[in-house]
Amino acid sequence: MTSMTPLRSRMIEDMTLAGLAPRTQEVYLQAVRRLAAHYKRSPDLLSEEEVRAYLLHLRDQRGVARGTFKTNHGGIRFLFHRTLDRDWPLLLKKESARPRSSVCPPSCRTLRSAHSLAA
Repeated sequence: MTSMTPLRSRMIEDMTLAGLAPRTQEVYLQAVRRLAAHYKRSPDLLSEEEVRAYLLHLRDQRGVARGTFKTNHGGIRFLFHRTLDRDWPLLLKKESARPRSSVCPPSCRTLRSAHSLAA
């Protein structure tokens, strides 16, 4: 069994104090773990620009879904803002997730068809 780093332990304590659900804690820890793996070093050694580049990588190169992006952003924001007490502008802005898909759900297509028939 591997030992827990002091940073991970501290983040878990902070999430518990913040009242986050166990599943949310798990997802946030996974987001931070992926960030660390991407740069192959502890997240507390990363700069704001590196974190920004990683978020852009998730959005643009990996093309993760909107919800996945927001979850990753939330976990990373929690680590840097709450646990590491860094007030980076990147973390204070609303995340720039992918725009919602413009695909029209079936009910929308049905309404469009009805309107075109009525015209």
